[in-house]
Amino acid sequence: MNDTLAWSGIDLQWAYTDVLRRIGRRTACVQRAKDILHDALVYFAVSSHPAREESPQAYLNGIVNHLMVDEYRYRTRFVEEDQIDETATILECSPEQIYETRQMLFNLQRIIDLLPKKCRQVFWLYHVDEMKQSDISTHLGITTSMVEKHLIRAMLDIRAFQEKMAR
Repeated sequence: MNDTLAWSGIDLQWAYTDVLRRIGRRTACVQRAKDILHDALVYFAVSSHPAREESPQAYLNGIVNHLMVDEYRYRTRFVEEDQIDETATILECSPEQIYETRQMLFNLQRIIDLLPKKCRQVFWLYHVDEMKQSDISTHLGITTSMVEKHLIRAMLDIRAFQEKMAR
């Protein structure tokens, strides 16, 4: 009797022991490792690439490697190594500065919350999820021109808020 639990040609015991352990060593975070493995399994499931059938474990490993590179790039894009000292200085803010920053972020969130639903979705997908305008258009079922209009509307509202705060 075969005790392996297989799914789409992948030995899940192998995936959740060996692959997860490898990801965990590289990310130094069990939760992040699980997220990467689960994302890789989803990509694997929806893939129609011939390598998926020929060598499923090698193909899954390739997906995992690409996702780890993407995750590393995402984590390091905001803080460069030579900016670490500057970041430490930024973190040494006075309580007043922290309060002012929190207030500005709270007010900015209120402005975003007041945007029409589609406008808010477009703003979020573009600026937070970093989707291209054409992808947002397809995802929301609207024209690229409408995506641009929503982005302009959001930015005008935010700019008006900044001008109001500057006075």
